[in-house]
Amino acid sequence: PHECLFSFICSSNNNIGRIGGILQSLRARYGPRISLYEGIDTADAATFGGDEITDLQAVDDEAFFAFPSVETLAEASEEELRGLGLGYRADFIRQTALALRQKGDGWLCSLREEDVDTVREELCALRGVGPKVADCVALFSLDQVETVPVDTHVWDIACREFDPSLRECLSLTPNVYARVGALFRSRFGTYSGWAHQLLFAAELPQFRSRLPADMVEEMAEWRVEERAAKQRSKEAATA
Repeated sequence: PHECLFSFICSSNNNIGRIGGILQSLRARYGPRISLYEGIDTADAATFGGDEITDLQAVDDEAFFAFPSVETLAEASEEELRGLGLGYRADFIRQTALALRQKGDGWLCSLREEDVDTVREELCALRGVGPKVADCVALFSLDQVETVPVDTHVWDIACREFDPSLRECLSLTPNVYARVGALFRSRFGTYSGWAHQLLFAAELPQFRSRLPADMVEEMAEWRVEERAAKQRSKEAATA
């Protein structure tokens, strides 16, 4: 779970492409190199995976790296981490790594046995971890399958699918965050966290072609309506 934790710390105020680049830099700088064919006989490796490989060394030289250990990240300097493009997150990574080292190897995994409120409280005590990052880590690596991480996109889904009155809320306050999570749990039950993830992915352009045409049309109509509603609210506020 430590890889999940550090990955979501890096995601703060960031986009998917840049997050991937930062994590790749972290692995390449601090992670152990992975050999694709280590321990495999050369003759077998030449057809490894069913595809003939003519230049085994060239393929193996394509660099792959595992995620660095907590100990390695704890020893990294903030300056080194900033040099990898982490910006202000460099301090978060280093301080959280130091905290995890102090708590011991099994601490993160032990949170799998705790209730969701305890998990969130413990994670939010770490540097750079707020409620959404804590909930992401809880869902994706600590078996808290009812946890629903909420951002503005998930808020929009809840407005469209469950409770249009959420549109009246001006910002994603802790109360709105809790309301959105409760709506998902009341609809999907035990695995509401994973249901939330499917609905979130459906909003992404790269998955839109896999959705039924009537659903895509409905989502497009709602987005037009939502923009109009936001514009009306803005005009009313400035009137």
